[in-house]
Amino acid sequence: MMIESYLCINKRMSVVKFLMFNLRKAFILTISTLLVFISGCSLYTPTKSDSIHLKLGNPSNAANSDHNNYLLVKKQYALSYNRDKGTPNWVSWQLNKSWLGDAPRTNNFRPDDTIPKEWNRVLPNDYTRSGYDKGHMTPSADRSNNPEDNAATFLMTNIIPQAPDNNQGYWAELESYTRSLANEGKEIYIISGGYGQQGTIGKRKVAIPERIFKVIVVSEAGKELDGINESTRVIAVDTPNYNGNKESRWSKYLTTVDELEKKTGYDFLNYVDKSIQKVIEAKVDRGIK
Repeated sequence: MMIESYLCINKRMSVVKFLMFNLRKAFILTISTLLVFISGCSLYTPTKSDSIHLKLGNPSNAANSDHNNYLLVKKQYALSYNRDKGTPNWVSWQLNKSWLGDAPRTNNFRPDDTIPKEWNRVLPNDYTRSGYDKGHMTPSADRSNNPEDNAATFLMTNIIPQAPDNNQGYWAELESYTRSLANEGKEIYIISGGYGQQGTIGKRKVAIPERIFKVIVVSEAGKELDGINESTRVIAVDTPNYNGNKESRWSKYLTTVDELEKKTGYDFLNYVDKSIQKVIEAKVDRGIK
């Protein structure tokens, strides 16, 4: 009788321990979920290995903890978003043949619902009659492999106010040239954004960048970081964001990554070996080859 009572008590204690353990797990999960809901942010910050679009670097060390340097990682590109300016600080994306195809341009400009709910979302009509184009950072034509990827380029977190002569002139020419390299079989990593400010547009006071930059790293297909060496071609441009120079060639605005880093405060290509960075970030490209 005593042995049976002892076994019964042990079983009951085991059940109690099991229930307490699982209640504790449920409590921790509930608290974590509540914190995510309250903050509107993810508790998880992606690292350099999580996205093909960040293989060469995270120029501003963007994360989910800073509303003016807020990391958004999408299938089609990655970016640092600035809540107060209503524009990306920079957008980074991979480009090769696999991203190109015959999908039509969707033209579906819309707010990005992945930013925290309490933030002010930029709308397409903030650009209406502003005198500025809704300028893609990751171009629509760089994501023509399927309608879903193309539509992602029309999220307003990928858009900046861009002077028409810039957007429709030498900037479009550079985008087209970059795609021609991809069609030749190159693996390309691109970082683009704006810096400085010359006023705002729209009800949401979207900041107008004074300058627009782009860094284009031209590597061999499928090699990622292993394809980057001291001979790697890097095209860096720093362009004015105003009208009056539509007929200019993009090669007029060639600069070095080092100069762009001084002007923007970013550390481009910061996942690349430092000795390689030192060489390729100091070179001015020769333009169309």
